[in-house]
Amino acid sequence: MEVSFAAILIFVAVFVVATLRKVHLGVIMLAAAAGVGIWMGGMGLDEVIDGFPVSLLILLAGVTYFFAIAQANGTVDRLIDAVIARVGDRAAVLPFAMFALTTGIAAMGAPLAGLVMLPIAMPLAKKYGIDRALMGLAVGSGISAGGFAPTSLFGIVTYGTAHSVGIPLNPLVLFAIALAFNLVLTVAAFFMFGGLRLLRSAPRIDPDATPRPGLAGKSPLPQHPFEKEQFAARSQSVTTALLEREAQAPAPKTRMSVAQIATILCMVGLVVSVIVVAMMGMDPDIGILCFVFATVLALIDPQTGKGAVAKIDWSTILMVGGIITFVGVLQHVGAVDMLGETASQIGAPLIAAFVICFIGALVSAFASTTGMLAALVPLAIPLVSGGDLAGWAVIAALGVCSSIVDVSPFSTVGATVVATVDEVERPRITNILTKWGLSMVLVGPLMLIGTLVLPSAF
Repeated sequence: MEVSFAAILIFVAVFVVATLRKVHLGVIMLAAAAGVGIWMGGMGLDEVIDGFPVSLLILLAGVTYFFAIAQANGTVDRLIDAVIARVGDRAAVLPFAMFALTTGIAAMGAPLAGLVMLPIAMPLAKKYGIDRALMGLAVGSGISAGGFAPTSLFGIVTYGTAHSVGIPLNPLVLFAIALAFNLVLTVAAFFMFGGLRLLRSAPRIDPDATPRPGLAGKSPLPQHPFEKEQFAARSQSVTTALLEREAQAPAPKTRMSVAQIATILCMVGLVVSVIVVAMMGMDPDIGILCFVFATVLALIDPQTGKGAVAKIDWSTILMVGGIITFVGVLQHVGAVDMLGETASQIGAPLIAAFVICFIGALVSAFASTTGMLAALVPLAIPLVSGGDLAGWAVIAALGVCSSIVDVSPFSTVGATVVATVDEVERPRITNILTKWGLSMVLVGPLMLIGTLVLPSAF
């Protein structure tokens, strides 16, 4: 008991030290796992290393490599431009279009890649008179939703860790839950932050965010000599501005390259392969599938394929690997069983599930969501070992609860939202995101436990 309790304290201390000292969490976790396992748990070094999740390494490496190629050859930018062009000037549709587009980008391996939409979404919000809080929440919810796709980091870590401990969590079910819940949050934000006004009125174009119409509607022939001088000055100014805008105008779109066409076909092929294999009752190895399609793209464009190797998310692989290795040590020394006994003493499995979801959401609002998922998913196993609750429901609820709080300004997503609005708006946006993010710490567990876990208890 003493060794188990000490190992848990060290596990928590590593999180605190890594955060305060800004040390890479995976590095210190691997070192601590070796120390605790060998000196306190009586394990051999080989036993400690066996806990490193090789299958997750392949998943993360394959996914990030494939979508690094798609980013480098311009395919992702093409898809963004195509969606924005189709939305046009329909202001009420823009938040949902940004949600959908961000979801798609975040599904391409790295959830935080969806942050590239903020520099696009915020100027559009200003241009069409959309509340910047609404647009920021739409993009943030899209990042959370897309992150749980079978091809993205949150989803890979959640269902990969669940599978490694014998919990059958379907990756497509996990994605559907995250997508539905985040869409509900986006709709709620739409009505809370001016969506009805957008539906009832024509789009309001902000003159400071769009080109001015020049001298249209004014008298072309000034009557007073002083007016003539002003007219000449304005004419020169407008002419200069028009020439500058013309010079800065983007070049006409060229036809898609062979590599870009091949990338889109491979993206479709990847999605279809995952769905077909899942429908056949098998677990699709998404990492290997990504490497297969990435190999095709690398053969078509070897230079881009070579450069994409450096963009594989080795940092996240090391972080997740270090955490899961330490969790393996905790399981060996009996710490996980001890936590299960502690949770069972609460008396009600539903309350225990709520507590662990609440802890995941609260800590994730200030720390790494990926780290929380890798750490808490294995620790939630004792809650479902008795069969009173459905394992897939508890793990899915825990995962989504740990992600929806990322719009807090204390987290990367929320901080980026605040940074992309005008300086005068930042205090208000910070206040809104703080209230929204911290409210999700309670709202998320209540809603997800109520809709997913509660039905499985009967």
